[in-house]
Amino acid sequence: MSADFTPERTPSPQPKLDLSHIESAVDAFFASTGVTPSSEARELVAEIMLSGLKLVNDGADLGQLKLVRSALKEMRHAYRIFNPYRGVRKISIFGSARTPESDPDYQMARMFSRAISDAGMMVITGAGDGIMKAGHEGPDVEKCFGLRIRLPFEAGANSVIDGDPKLVNFRYFFTRKLMFMAHSDAVAAFPGGFGTQDELFEALTLIQTGKTNLVPVVLLEHEGGDYWKSWEEGCVLPLARRRLISPEDRGLYSIHTDPLTAVDEVLGFYRRFHSMRFVGKDLVLRLKTPVGDEELSRLEAEYRADLCESGSFRSVTAHAEEEDHRDLPRLAFRFNRRAWSRVRALLDTLNGRSNRLRTGHSA
Repeated sequence: MSADFTPERTPSPQPKLDLSHIESAVDAFFASTGVTPSSEARELVAEIMLSGLKLVNDGADLGQLKLVRSALKEMRHAYRIFNPYRGVRKISIFGSARTPESDPDYQMARMFSRAISDAGMMVITGAGDGIMKAGHEGPDVEKCFGLRIRLPFEAGANSVIDGDPKLVNFRYFFTRKLMFMAHSDAVAAFPGGFGTQDELFEALTLIQTGKTNLVPVVLLEHEGGDYWKSWEEGCVLPLARRRLISPEDRGLYSIHTDPLTAVDEVLGFYRRFHSMRFVGKDLVLRLKTPVGDEELSRLEAEYRADLCESGSFRSVTAHAEEEDHRDLPRLAFRFNRRAWSRVRALLDTLNGRSNRLRTGHSA
């Protein structure tokens, strides 16, 4: 029996909508609410409103409309909670909700979160028990965020973050994972199940493809454990042998059995490197100290062929388009937008870290 790919109904012709249809309504809406946006914000809000109208115009059903509405509400609320802390670096800690307090990985997570918090970072976890609770027990609760997913078979948030204003509840995994990565300056993962692996691979995929900020990823477990060794040997190395990932992609994470060396790995990433952004086709690396001519020549020799679409590395000051951290020196190059694992190696070199595949040991 052949499949019938005929649509259930042929959509009737609908008027083509664009911003010109709602310009006056957008202005009237802002005027009636007393909200005064910038010209750029007004344009973006108008496009959001237009997208909602187009959903109806396209024949979206109520379930689809409810999903879009709920996702937007979740994101708005999460941004409202995080935005007051924009200037503080944060780390997301992933791991199993089933890990008991007697487990050495639980104790390690508590120690790691305390040390990274003492170093000035805030901690984000999924707000559950197990590793997530341990991640909240290390710092003061004022330095913690909880991103809880509502599940029918799990209890509420852990006792540390429950009731805190920085606890955010999510219906959807995709909005929750977006908030983890949108606000993380580092990622730490402890042994866990499908959820932990999903969060870890989401982070690695986004970093590998340049869809999120390039951040350090540290994988931790107690001395003598074989979770990450088995993960690497059973999952990552077969991908590398089949050339399904680049050999350098293994340098996007590091494995640690000492929580303090994992903390050093995270802090070392920001020893000299501050942040990055694209300005036109240039990738601009903001640094805490400038790159001299001799160092620039060494970087050219080691990385230009892998990273530069054209031109060369340039030591520059802030571009006119850049509003943030204008006082910092910069390194700019016309990036090919492919070899993000080589950008990580470049940052290791700039930070004075050994340029190696940082796996299989804690150093």
